[in-house]
Amino acid sequence: MSMVNEILKELWNTELNYKGMRINMFGIPRFKQYPQKSFRDTIDRLSRKGIIEKELAGIVLSKYGKEYVKKKFDSLKKFNKPDNISNKRDLLIMFDIPTGRKPEREWLRWHLKKFNYIMVQKSTWVGPYPLPKEFSIYLKSIKLDKFIKTFKLAKPYK
Repeated sequence: MSMVNEILKELWNTELNYKGMRINMFGIPRFKQYPQKSFRDTIDRLSRKGIIEKELAGIVLSKYGKEYVKKKFDSLKKFNKPDNISNKRDLLIMFDIPTGRKPEREWLRWHLKKFNYIMVQKSTWVGPYPLPKEFSIYLKSIKLDKFIKTFKLAKPYK
């Protein structure tokens, strides 16, 4: 066996943990940890939902699946922490995002933490006024704004 083949074999067989999933050095998921029946059931479920299609060449994303994946990637758009962020906490944010939109709810919480907001209750946060403009525009574009209420506080929250 050549040295190149040995190196490639080592890289292929090396397992890392990335976002809770086992992958090799090339970033390809390692599914051997899952029972084969569980893997087949997942493929069948994705097929029934119309996300993937089984073809002679293998399994491919359907048209709906491509839209679904694009929507998931869009909902995870990342925003940078603004440079001019204030330490005053004078904006109260309350939200009631439906259970079916849990990823977006978690995404919102993650960004609020990033923008120096603190949690008062699970869906009540307080932080600097105003929210970044591009962030607010994005909330409208993914139709999350109708589940969010903001209130400018007369005195900063301590």
